[in-house]
Amino acid sequence: MRLAILFSGGKDSTRVVHWCLENGYDVRYLVSIIPRRSDSWMYHFPNIHLTEVSAEAIGIPLITRESSAIKEKEVEDMKKVLENLDIDGVACGGIASNYQRKRIERVCNELKLKCLVPFWHTDPEKFMKETIDLGFDVRIVGVYSDGFDESWLGRKLDYDTLDELLKLSKKYGVNLVGEGGEYETLVINGPIFKKKIEILESEKVWDKKTQSGYLRVKKTKLVSKH
Repeated sequence: MRLAILFSGGKDSTRVVHWCLENGYDVRYLVSIIPRRSDSWMYHFPNIHLTEVSAEAIGIPLITRESSAIKEKEVEDMKKVLENLDIDGVACGGIASNYQRKRIERVCNELKLKCLVPFWHTDPEKFMKETIDLGFDVRIVGVYSDGFDESWLGRKLDYDTLDELLKLSKKYGVNLVGEGGEYETLVINGPIFKKKIEILESEKVWDKKTQSGYLRVKKTKLVSKH
């Protein structure tokens, strides 16, 4: 089956690329929707410009389209991209968000495409442990929930980080995989990467009033893994 994967460069969509390749699918395209606003209902915002670098590191062609990021209109933006691709299906990285899944499924039904959501209702802790064990180098690049502070920006996902996320989940109700928008991630290396991404220059953008912010990655380079 020829697939396009909705791709943000974060852990969930990157894991979907890995899953599809491991299960023998023909991954033709990575598709990134670039929201013009940070408050998109559907799409990842921090460092979305880096999907071009991520796609090159993985070695799969990237298709991009800007989106208004206006509720419901942004769904039509996705449809306009997908309807022009020579594919049989679309895969995405949802685990628990009915909001996103329903809209993606609706677009797929309208375009007569299969919709794959391989990690739907996967146990969040199991998903996070698998991500670490598979060797994905995941960095936290945005935090937007109680319990986080500026020190989280740029932090690598490892078992110590996972333990702290579990504590935040119990204390503040933080979704362990960040699917409620509590945090955002960027994957810079992993088993499907032909080259790894090295962050050369970045800055923390922090709002003291809301106690939230993101890591703005300003300069990267691709580095050989050998």
